[in-house]
Amino acid sequence: MHVVTQNRTVIRLQWITLAWMSIEFSAAIAAGLQAHSPALLAFGGDSAVELFSAAVVLRRFYVGEHAERNAARITAILLYALAGFICLESALSLFGSRFHAEPSYFGMALLVAAAIIMPWLGRQKRELSVQTCSKALQADAVQSSVCAYMSWIALTGLALNAFFHLPWIDSAAALALVPLVLYEANKARKGEECCC
Repeated sequence: MHVVTQNRTVIRLQWITLAWMSIEFSAAIAAGLQAHSPALLAFGGDSAVELFSAAVVLRRFYVGEHAERNAARITAILLYALAGFICLESALSLFGSRFHAEPSYFGMALLVAAAIIMPWLGRQKRELSVQTCSKALQADAVQSSVCAYMSWIALTGLALNAFFHLPWIDSAAALALVPLVLYEANKARKGEECCC
């Protein structure tokens, strides 16, 4: 694929990502606040991180390759920020007795949609990161994959809470995401060069 065509494809994919992440972020935060759900709020936090990451990568492809290093660094740092957010939100929920997570069927539908959309975005970005030799796009692809994993873990927590009325399981599901996020953050930070 020609370089100009590759860049246009990346730009189009990043605009799709920005549109979906805006919807995902708004819906997850609204549903999470309504249901007092740490898992949905953590998922919304991940959506915010991915929204910012997609904007950083989009800027890199508009500005040019000289912005690659900063874009890669920022996208990796955002994953660490997400891990901190999840830990804080879940700890406050587990050890604070003010709020208990309630079932959110809208939240579960959102997580199912994310579980379908995010793997596709991740695959597309991974392929394009190899073609364009972009570590920033590679890190952004990692975040899309993490989002897919997070959707299934959060969905499991929400479903168990809905069917067995176990509010604490929601926070436990959110905390179960942290090792995955940290693993992916380390991988993105150290990321091997994607071209020779």
